[in-house]
Amino acid sequence: MFVKNALTLADAKQIAAAAEAEALKNKWSVTIAVLDDGGNLLYLQRLDDAPLGSVTVAQEKARTALLFKRPTKAIEEIVAGGRLVMLTLPGATPIEGGLPLLNKGQVVGAIGVSGVQSSQDGQIAGAGVEIAAKL
Repeated sequence: MFVKNALTLADAKQIAAAAEAEALKNKWSVTIAVLDDGGNLLYLQRLDDAPLGSVTVAQEKARTALLFKRPTKAIEEIVAGGRLVMLTLPGATPIEGGLPLLNKGQVVGAIGVSGVQSSQDGQIAGAGVEIAAKL
């Protein structure tokens, strides 16, 4: 028998809360998106004064992390290394700030953060991943 783990709305809220705490600690205004394993938006939170464009970018970073089962930073580094063909991959947003969410080794969703420098977005998303590992 196969068992498929899934994120719940309560899980998504806890993940986003941990990411929000990291953002607020650093006084960063961002948007946090949590997607389920099908790439559907499960939870979105836009902090006060976060750029409007960050709403879409956060979701796209999460979707990229989900589709490619790796941090968006990994794809960003490949592009920065000169492999520009990666920019043509459908659904790829090669900007740090998207991370897959794992449960018992399975990708169950992804988190994407946008609004500050991409390394800072990645730091915030990492806080969400840390709490997800404990759920």
